[in-house]
Amino acid sequence: MASPWEELTLAFSSMSMFPFFDIAHYLVSVMALKRQPGAVAVAWKNPISSWFTAMLHCFGGGILSCVLLAEPPLKFLANNTNVLLASSIWYIIFFCPYDLVSQGYSLLPVQLLAAGMKEVTRTWKIVGGVTHANSYYKNGWIVMIAIGWARGAGGSVITNFEQLVRGSWRPQADEWLKMSYPAKVTLLGSIIFTFQHTEHLAIAKHNLVFLYTMFLVGIKIVTMITETATVPFAPLEDALRWILFGWQQQFSSHEKKSEIKSSSRGSGSSTSKSIAGTSDKVKKKHTKKTD
Repeated sequence: MASPWEELTLAFSSMSMFPFFDIAHYLVSVMALKRQPGAVAVAWKNPISSWFTAMLHCFGGGILSCVLLAEPPLKFLANNTNVLLASSIWYIIFFCPYDLVSQGYSLLPVQLLAAGMKEVTRTWKIVGGVTHANSYYKNGWIVMIAIGWARGAGGSVITNFEQLVRGSWRPQADEWLKMSYPAKVTLLGSIIFTFQHTEHLAIAKHNLVFLYTMFLVGIKIVTMITETATVPFAPLEDALRWILFGWQQQFSSHEKKSEIKSSSRGSGSSTSKSIAGTSDKVKKKHTKKTD
């Protein structure tokens, strides 16, 4: 007989994302689009462009993973139900009378619930990406990590490309130059699930899914309540950065200090020699004048 913990994790890992969790994902994604400057004006002037941008926000991870695996980028359009559901969310957010949807979403409990459900879908996307990549490249763990990360956090990369085409791209917001917390935590999850899938991590898949999802949801809720943007594993990043790259800077700094000291000594000796030479010349001139 399975323990209550096993029953809980098994039931959680077999839970379906459609429709409620998918609705939460589309809601958070489209609301993030609406908060961008000029997004509402674009929706009223050019609804097709706004709809296409919303679909990139909703399905960007799947599009990027398809591009990396040489699959059709428009493969997401084959799922008519999800596309219609995401399109309905986009329509009611931008064109609802009196902006009732946005006003309802502005309530903190609604935001916490939607953001937590979106983090649940992130875990499912990472696991799906790792499994899908393994079907192409058996035990190709680098590919599995890349596809898992692309499926879970590739939407930000795709939307950056869309902003570049639209002319509103900002270098400081690029994921390749400065990875955000969702991209970092998705990369961490992709590595963990890849090691578990290749049997290098001795933990059951349903237990790992439950623990990782609870970590994502807990961190997301805490950061939203406290309104802080502090990355929870920033100390670990600093420690790894110092271990892998910091010691080289220390050696180079010591070498520069020694070079500066030696050069200062050399310059000091040369200046003393020049001063001694000039003093001798002055003495000789003085003796000649006296003679």
